[in-house]
Amino acid sequence: MKNDSESLIDFIDAEAIWNHIKKAENPAPSKVREVIAKALEQKGLGLEEAAVLLACEEKELDEEIFAAARSVKESIYGNRMVLFAPMYITNECSNCCSYCGFSITNKDLERRTLELDEIKKEVIALADQGHKRLLMVYGEHPRFGPAWIKETVEMVYATQSEKSGEIRRVNINCAPMSVEGFRTIAEAGIGTYQCFQETYHRKTYETVHLKGAKRNYLWRLHAMHRAMEGGIDDVGMGALFGLFDHRFELLGLLSHARQLEKDCGVGPHTISFPRIEPALGSELASNPPDVITDHRFKKIVAILRLAVPYTGLILTTRETKELRRELMDLGVSQMSAGSRTYPGAYSDPEYDRPEVQQFCIGDNRSLDEVIKEMADSGFYPSWCTACYRSGRTGDHFMTLAKKGFIHEYCIPNALLTFSEYLQDYASEETRKSGEALLAQGEKLMKSKRRNKEVEELLKRIKKGERDLYL
Repeated sequence: MKNDSESLIDFIDAEAIWNHIKKAENPAPSKVREVIAKALEQKGLGLEEAAVLLACEEKELDEEIFAAARSVKESIYGNRMVLFAPMYITNECSNCCSYCGFSITNKDLERRTLELDEIKKEVIALADQGHKRLLMVYGEHPRFGPAWIKETVEMVYATQSEKSGEIRRVNINCAPMSVEGFRTIAEAGIGTYQCFQETYHRKTYETVHLKGAKRNYLWRLHAMHRAMEGGIDDVGMGALFGLFDHRFELLGLLSHARQLEKDCGVGPHTISFPRIEPALGSELASNPPDVITDHRFKKIVAILRLAVPYTGLILTTRETKELRRELMDLGVSQMSAGSRTYPGAYSDPEYDRPEVQQFCIGDNRSLDEVIKEMADSGFYPSWCTACYRSGRTGDHFMTLAKKGFIHEYCIPNALLTFSEYLQDYASEETRKSGEALLAQGEKLMKSKRRNKEVEELLKRIKKGERDLYL
């Protein structure tokens, strides 16, 4: 691992990526099925193999790709779905990014940075809805350094709602920093550090990032390496699909994940794949260079699930509720719900305000409405934070995941947090659907090794105890 003062290497081999794309053109059906068969072994796919699936344009074969993704998703993750909410701390930003509503050139945006007491109000509003996991989002501005970010995270953990208790896990999305900076925010006890490269195509990167520290492509590319060196076990990467050719971006993401695993011993804990959505003050956001249709988006998700089967795939509320429902089966393992995308949004009674949002929301449903649909569809919503508090992170988590750990721990813990939600927050309709599903889960657990432990913990939760986990 290079020191911060040394030159950084561009490990995204653009020539190799284009060669994989060109070589994969017009694949024979037998080749596509060969790759699908390998993917079903749940050992992942290389760039060449992912390129073959990307190049496939036959509807029948696409359906086979989707079926394989569903099979891998079900085998590894079962019917558990982790839920979280983004909480925006500031929309002040010193970068000029042509696709983002927070760009410094956007004079129509109402700028705001939350004070500590305002953060506390937001946390209570979210906790009272039933949220236990937050993603804190920060605009990229030099005056918001690691010490301040650490202070804001500590405020979230210190906040207690008389009605609903506390937030149990905080992930953060903020500007890349030095190893020392990452050590500072790690001291606050964050879960995952999340940062998106946006585009892996260097010329496009330079074209859309016009001003500010974010123009430094290599500094951002190595952010995950520095975060891990700074003591953060779990990191999340992503690309903003629509800025450039989706084939290049997906293979760029996989290249990044492989390099991180090679250099640090473990790849990303999560991968995100947002599509560009219209944003205030951004012409590009309304007219993306590479249009990502719903079908193409579904293929991106399916191929990611097959290529990195044990990596969490995160879906945001940018997408419609109908598409989000499809993608739950296809590969997504984490999703936001009840999201609002500006500082102070959750304590704002008039929250549907485009003049302050980072981008347009496609799924405006409340957390309870999302959970009702999940329960009706047979998915267990999960707010589990057991791994982070039990030291099951980084390479330890990945090693356990490959041995069936998710069924052994994550699904039982999902039942426990779901039981809490149904008792403390659910509407009457959601509670009815949820209790029927929970009963199915308890019945299923009777055939599992940890049945007695889970049964006892569920009884304790029903008697009023909280925050119990394996």
